[in-house]
Amino acid sequence: MSLEQAIKAKAREIGFDLVGMTTADPLPEAEAAYHRWLDGGMHAGMAYMAAHRDRIGDPRKVRPEARSIIAVAMHYYAGEPSPPDGDVRGRISRYAWGDDYHLVMERRLRDLAAFLTQRGAHLARYYVDTGPLPDRAIAQRAGLGWCGRHSCLITREFGTWVVLGEILTDLALTPDDPAWGDCGLCTSCYDGTEACPTGAIVEPGVVDARKCISYWTIEHRGWIPRQVRPTLEDMIFGCDLCQEACPFNRRVRPTQHPEFQPRPEIGTRPLLLPLMNISEAEFGRRFRRSAIKRARRSGLRRNVAIALGNLGDARAVPELAIALRDPTDPVVRGHAGWALGRIGGAEATAALEGARRAESDPRVCEEIATALTDG
Repeated sequence: MSLEQAIKAKAREIGFDLVGMTTADPLPEAEAAYHRWLDGGMHAGMAYMAAHRDRIGDPRKVRPEARSIIAVAMHYYAGEPSPPDGDVRGRISRYAWGDDYHLVMERRLRDLAAFLTQRGAHLARYYVDTGPLPDRAIAQRAGLGWCGRHSCLITREFGTWVVLGEILTDLALTPDDPAWGDCGLCTSCYDGTEACPTGAIVEPGVVDARKCISYWTIEHRGWIPRQVRPTLEDMIFGCDLCQEACPFNRRVRPTQHPEFQPRPEIGTRPLLLPLMNISEAEFGRRFRRSAIKRARRSGLRRNVAIALGNLGDARAVPELAIALRDPTDPVVRGHAGWALGRIGGAEATAALEGARRAESDPRVCEEIATALTDG
């Protein structure tokens, strides 16, 4: 068995579904695309993305001694969400149904890196969205899949439902052939009834974070612009719409990895009312080892308030009224006020009027006034 075969066998034994190898040579096309994306301001408030500008296209600028890259993927699709049951529920991305994939993959990558060290590697540095590397471009050059018009990596085995990682190593490994493919004439992800509703896919392979539901519900901190809020619908963490529209995902079987199965504390469509005023302790307990912790408690409550306002269910008014009086978080208060205005009715109006008399934060006062005037 060659070294390359031994590494692939070990990777599959550890639990990776796909593994490929490529060189640590520069990726000029990925670098140019990344620079265009940054220059267009499409990274929105993610300043850390710009910090990688000068290294993103050359793995050797990350680790000069790197000679090869091992790219891996895990399949996380756990089926379809539960059907509506009459309760007030929200949507979250499938990758957040189970354990945080960063933690799931890091443990396996650490084991694979140790295997490389045992085989003579002096460098075995692994990453899961944690380094200045163009994951999808590396995965494509290593033969795992190709990038579709929605910008996601498309694999023949698992469609787009994969999470990616890589290891930089100083071992000289024979590279795999790059993956090739295209979307043909399909434009389902950005042009059709199932397309991205916010127009975030501004051109094939390019997503503008300023229009992306995943950005607003996960990465963005603080206030969400009023005009953006209705576009989030009932989504409280991430968005799968462009992937759901992709024909390559229609025949994908559910993953066998137990870590990606829906957790009882989260499920596939979380109940929203218990989340609106969730305590810090309960947030930490319920979302331990979950990707949802990335949104933080304040961000999740803000997102829940928006979803409740968009759903317009009067059952949410008591919980929103409590949030409107939360002295610790003006962002949550402001979004709760907006949601009450959207729902309307005597109870919601009474809550808003009472809060207006007690509120001192100018931004929250503006939200309350607008809610009372415009709904």
